[in-house]
Amino acid sequence: SRYQRRVDWASVAAAGKRFAYVKATEGGDYVDGFFLENWVGAQRAGLQRGAYHFMSWCRPADQQAAWFRQVVPRDGSALPPVLDLEWNPTSRVCPNRVTKAKAHQMIEVMLHAMQEHTGKRPIIYTDINFHRDVLTGELSDYPHWIRSTAAEPHARYGDRTWLMWQYTTTGRVPGVTGDVDRNAFYGSESDWAHFVKTGCDPRLNCG
Repeated sequence: SRYQRRVDWASVAAAGKRFAYVKATEGGDYVDGFFLENWVGAQRAGLQRGAYHFMSWCRPADQQAAWFRQVVPRDGSALPPVLDLEWNPTSRVCPNRVTKAKAHQMIEVMLHAMQEHTGKRPIIYTDINFHRDVLTGELSDYPHWIRSTAAEPHARYGDRTWLMWQYTTTGRVPGVTGDVDRNAFYGSESDWAHFVKTGCDPRLNCG
């Protein structure tokens, strides 16, 4: 995202990194200032790349869906889109929380819209608190990308099946200035190849 400023994507690729997710949108009116540069740069460097939307709890989900569709290009070569689901306690203008029922209603709107726009089933990114409050036992037909920087996933998410694991927020990568999130894909090379080709977690009945 913009927090990493300008990324030297050729150096990222040369360091052996395989994929990157770049922030595209937030809420219903914010676009990351480096989105298009990162979107194009990562692909040119030979990395698999996808876009993510950060969910706001104070904007109607249909507005957020329309904004994502407006900003993110349709690109069949891209990885599936990601819906970033967290509470936002630092915001001064947006409520930190909504009810579980309201959150689910908003999430469903976004997931359906993102899949319709991209042709690929979205990935749900989440952290420990939001997963505990809203997602435990839910939406198991969607792949999950979980954040757990102080313990392995099973210690924080129980039996949740995960596709990607963010294991640090203070990683270092050649070509990126300062700290950057580092993530791992769950499976084998053949699993990865299937995911890149189809946009589908091989363990889910989606392709």
